[in-house]
Amino acid sequence: MNTDLEFRSPQIHVEIDRERAALYGLNPADIQNALYGAYGPRNVSMIYSPKTQYRVVMEVEKKYQAFSDYLSKIYFKTNDGVLVPMDSLAKIKETVGPQSISHAGQLPSVTVSFNLKNGVSLGDVVEKLQQKAKEILPGTISARFSGNAAAFQDSLNDLGILFLVAVLVVYIVLGVLYESYIHPLTILSGLPSACLGALLTLYVTGGELNIYSFVGLIILVGIVKKNAIMQVDFALAAQRAGAISPSEAIYQGCLIRFRPIMMTTVAAMLGAIPIALGSGPGGEARRPMGLTVMGGLAVSQIMTLYLTPVVYTYMAKVTARRKQRGSVLAPPPQPAPGFSD
Repeated sequence: MNTDLEFRSPQIHVEIDRERAALYGLNPADIQNALYGAYGPRNVSMIYSPKTQYRVVMEVEKKYQAFSDYLSKIYFKTNDGVLVPMDSLAKIKETVGPQSISHAGQLPSVTVSFNLKNGVSLGDVVEKLQQKAKEILPGTISARFSGNAAAFQDSLNDLGILFLVAVLVVYIVLGVLYESYIHPLTILSGLPSACLGALLTLYVTGGELNIYSFVGLIILVGIVKKNAIMQVDFALAAQRAGAISPSEAIYQGCLIRFRPIMMTTVAAMLGAIPIALGSGPGGEARRPMGLTVMGGLAVSQIMTLYLTPVVYTYMAKVTARRKQRGSVLAPPPQPAPGFSD
């Protein structure tokens, strides 16, 4: 760890005794003006010449600016004409302060930089630093990340939005394809189990949730919905071809589509094994993506075969009830007007 706050500059703190100064009829503003007149660049006059002009700056002699002991030689005149030395009105302390004060915007700031040990993720360090900052720092000091840590936080926020946008786009495409609001929900019902399996795999293997993990989650969206599409397509075709119930149609879809679902899932898992093992140059960085794909597919494969038929059957009942309500609420057809003899 490293910081840009270096206490190497000698400083003098003057702590004014306000009660004692009030006894002599003085206020802190009088003491501050006197110190600024002694050591600050105060212009008191201007000397004009035929060719130029000179500013007159008031200050104490250079020899009295070398040590803090000479501050006691500054006297203040009270309303009674009594001269009071600085030692009687303030406490003088010699300390060490920062050589320079950095600013973030208009506020003074201190930058603490750090490197990571091997095997330690940036996400874990950011989380621990946030917890320590809440425990240690007072309410008047705020902490925020910059550099790689800030980019890491921004990337996580953007990736979460990107994942939601990907799911929404898939839902819209499926809705246009099936011309229904119900069937896309049935197809996407296996996505929570896939995300649960991916996160559980990362937790067990000690992987981190980084940009590669989110890429693996987006890949899962396509693979998991593909399995459900096979089942739902066959069930809808079977219902339209013959007068069978939704439960029977989805049951036949699971039996007939079981082989292609298993083939595609196993092929995807086998393709993700080299990435999950972290082989090759830079493989450690891509390892969470392989673990995410393998864990999500393993859990979703089991859940899809059982969860999708249940959701399909339930949604079919909801659709049938809506159609029945619509037919009951619809007014009976009126006879066309005509003439009778």
